[in-house]
Amino acid sequence: MISKVKNAMSTLVGGMIPHGHHHPSGTGQNSGSSEGLPPRFPYGRPDFLDLTPELLQYSTEHASRPVLMLRRDSRLPWRTGYAEVINAGKSMLNEDQASCEKLFVKKPSGKHRSSPLQEDTGDATGIPLHFWGVYDGHAGSGAAIAASKLLHRLIRDRLGEVAHLLENPASPPPICLAKNGSPYQATESKKGAAAAAAAAQQQGEGAAAEEPDAISDPTIRYHMEKVVSMESLVMGVLENAFRQMDELIEKEKASYTISGGCCALAAVQMLGKLYVANAGDSRAIIIRNDEVIPMSNEFTPESERQRLQYLGFLRPELLGNEFTHMEFPRRIQHSELGKKMLFRDHTMTGWAYRTIVEDDLKFPLIYGEGKKARVMATIGVTRGLGDHDLKVYNSNIHIKPFLSCCPEVKVYDLSENKHGPDDVLVMGTDGLWDVTTDQEVADAVSTFLSGCDPSDPMRYTLAAQDLLMRSRGVLKERGWRLPSDRLGSGDDITVFVIPLAGHEGET
Repeated sequence: MISKVKNAMSTLVGGMIPHGHHHPSGTGQNSGSSEGLPPRFPYGRPDFLDLTPELLQYSTEHASRPVLMLRRDSRLPWRTGYAEVINAGKSMLNEDQASCEKLFVKKPSGKHRSSPLQEDTGDATGIPLHFWGVYDGHAGSGAAIAASKLLHRLIRDRLGEVAHLLENPASPPPICLAKNGSPYQATESKKGAAAAAAAAQQQGEGAAAEEPDAISDPTIRYHMEKVVSMESLVMGVLENAFRQMDELIEKEKASYTISGGCCALAAVQMLGKLYVANAGDSRAIIIRNDEVIPMSNEFTPESERQRLQYLGFLRPELLGNEFTHMEFPRRIQHSELGKKMLFRDHTMTGWAYRTIVEDDLKFPLIYGEGKKARVMATIGVTRGLGDHDLKVYNSNIHIKPFLSCCPEVKVYDLSENKHGPDDVLVMGTDGLWDVTTDQEVADAVSTFLSGCDPSDPMRYTLAAQDLLMRSRGVLKERGWRLPSDRLGSGDDITVFVIPLAGHEGET
């Protein structure tokens, strides 16, 4: 109850709760055994803001919540606009992070072929790739900072492994690659199966799997070949890179302090396509000719109810004999044993009656509604990076098995559409969207840009600033308020406004 009062008070008056008191729901445990270890990366704001120590300190002012934006002499790729603001006291530091990079995808050279993460060399050759990422941290900023520094490099390196295919989009990609990286066309014919079996007997199953070019007959072809598109190759790279980022955070927690977890939303532009990968509750929309095109879906306990319940059904040991995978409209009382109540499980979209048994008295795996919905009464998001040490309060029940690091990837073909200077991609953490709808964001951005000089290099940053301030509101006696007198967002807010016509003038 005391924690609830503190949270309510901080929202109203813009106060501060000391760092470490904030958890995904106010009750989780996410510290692990990292005490005494150095941080993986020091706290800071995105490098492209180029803040002085004084400005960095100023950015943590919870009472005034200053808006940080790009300087006039700064320029991100495509004239990208950016703005951010800290929360109203939810955590000591801003737990959002962001990154914006122009990278080059190239085939891995000999010494880097098996390297998990290549260093940046500044070599501007290869396939150009533009990257934008927003990372909404919780229970600390460590995971968000690590992802903002490393995820785009993982994506670049994994794309390098298929660069020879991306450079020749007219050629269908091979089903598998030989050990040296050259294409190998496998087969499912009887002759091919026999050859594979013979190779496995001679070399062992593992050797045959590692060196598919052991089958030397080039005339053998699959009768059931799958067509693998370039889009699906890039989508697979993004999905795999998110998983590798999650694994890297877990691995490095043995040597560094990497606090908490983070939702991750990334946009990648390459070869005329825009790929948006989302794991969490941040959001991206395209605004084109005043039309709103959603480019992500939020992953929350409610939106992923059936996936979570199915996992609880398959592996009840993960529930620790404390939770039930069943869902009820409210908590069941002991006096209701034997009575009928509405329920649903992983097989159901609607509701039906069941007779209450002893096992139903356990706490529901998913409880609450809307922004108050929680997994195991602890965390309000179901996808993201990190959270490997997160446990249910005062228990040894790990929550990570229910949290997925896999993003949903959506693709937008930039080359199929003609874009004007006011057509943009807006990316924002949930601090923006909690109080602003897609249409309200689109209307605000379109109205603002229509009143700007198209030649102004700051127009997209100013649009991001305007959008952010609309969601933050103005500090009044009763807290941060919107013009309608509704409560403004008390969360960290991070916003990118990215002009879609940018790719036409910059390769």
